[in-house]
Amino acid sequence: MIEILNPTLLARAKDTGALVADILQALKSRSAIGANLLDIDRWAETMIVEAGALSCYVDYEPSFGRGPFGHYICTAVNDAVLHGRPYDYTLANGDLLTLDLAVSKGGIAADAAISFIVGDAKHSESLAMISATERALAAGIDAAGPGARIGDISHAIGTVLSEAGYPINTEFGGHGIGSTMHQDPHVSNTGRPGRGYKLRPGLLLALEPWVMADTAELVTDADGWTLRSATGCRTAHSEHTIAITTGGAEILTLPKESRP
Repeated sequence: MIEILNPTLLARAKDTGALVADILQALKSRSAIGANLLDIDRWAETMIVEAGALSCYVDYEPSFGRGPFGHYICTAVNDAVLHGRPYDYTLANGDLLTLDLAVSKGGIAADAAISFIVGDAKHSESLAMISATERALAAGIDAAGPGARIGDISHAIGTVLSEAGYPINTEFGGHGIGSTMHQDPHVSNTGRPGRGYKLRPGLLLALEPWVMADTAELVTDADGWTLRSATGCRTAHSEHTIAITTGGAEILTLPKESRP
């Protein structure tokens, strides 16, 4: 299913996107050395409930997972990259943490992810990897607009990641979003320009470049959810929800200090 939002629903999407961004930044500020992943999950739950929103994850039960996800946020540490299920782990200095959050408010969902170093940020290779996903995300957003194709976005993202030297996994990527968290079209993190669905104003997309330092192969944890690099290398993941407008693409999940 591909949804095209009318102006009323698009206004709701902007509110949801702002909420996702604000919660992520609040959680980042609290994700210090000694914080537990289960605490981060509880903090996310409190902020979502207090905002009158709903988690997109608690009852999420896709074919690739094992039962309902059962938590309010994805917390991926070091070699974990996607669908990180919170567990009893205390953050240590230098950990690379990814927070991935999707909530629904007013019937419209928004999805975003950030990666950062906990404590002392002197891990130059990890910082370079995070930067590559952020630059790839920006390139994908720049390629989006009415009349562009999904392949144009995928090509822009993949070009940045490949030039930075990272293998690209195509099993998981970006996606349409709207009344539900995951919709068509799929947005691969590499592709050929000029191919795929033509973008229209009112379309929401969640773009999410992610990489692993030295492999494109994933392995699944015993929890049935958390995806890790097959080699144990570190990973990074950046994501924004965008709205296609008549003038281009509008980022809905910008942090408060970056909003127009």
